Amino acid sequence: MKKLVLAVVAMFAMSTMVMADNDKPVQVNQLPAPAQTFLNTYFKDAKVALATQETELFNKSYEVMFNTGDKVEFDKAGEWTEVRCRQTGVPAQIVPAQIAEYVKTNYPDAVILQIERDSREWEVKLSNRWEITFDKQMRVIDIDD
Repeated sequence: MKKLVLAVVAMFAMSTMVMADNDKPVQVNQLPAPAQTFLNTYFKDAKVALATQETELFNKSYEVMFNTGDKVEFDKAGEWTEVRCRQTGVPAQIVPAQIAEYVKTNYPDAVILQIERDSREWEVKLSNRWEITFDKQMRVIDIDD
């Protein structure tokens, strides 16, 4: 019985490792509709270098890389989860007002180069190398330099 359980666990572990990095190139028109709308709204003139779909064991996500090095990541529904714009800063319209105001007040010379969000928090990376994490109520919960 122990050998059977061990064999099942080993097979599950192997299948998890095989599926862990399953990226495949996709066309932009194969992305979920919200992702396509986001790209047409905020990155209309940007040239896409590569769009990929990553399939994990229980999840799917998308990543779009531009020729400029900028990147946008989307969840399985096509909602953005990360936007990175190294030279110009992320589009101001996607930054929540409370975060934009905090950055403007406390770091007036900094530009938001990257923003990430998940169900629990938001994180921004600034041009002055500071990283600020906010909770769902947009309160600062961590600052790293």
